[in-house]
Amino acid sequence: MHIAPRFELGSVVGTPGAMAALQAAGTDPRELLLRHSVGDWGELDPEDIQANEAALTHGHRLMSCYTLSTGIKIWSITEWDRSATTLLLPEEY
Repeated sequence: MHIAPRFELGSVVGTPGAMAALQAAGTDPRELLLRHSVGDWGELDPEDIQANEAALTHGHRLMSCYTLSTGIKIWSITEWDRSATTLLLPEEY
């Protein structure tokens, strides 16, 4: 079953740290980007999930958090205007 994206990702970029972590974990970044785009926000608390749902309607920034098999967390952040999505490590924010 195909689930349609809920928003546009815009230009997709990844920080060097995030890309190295994804490679070390053997994770394809497209997997996380797909999860993010369909509204699978990963490991966010209920307040942040609610904020993302509101952001879809009101045009605010969207954020997801995923833990790789190596235990490293990756954030996916889409800008308020949907012009760009960045994969990054939390410490790179």
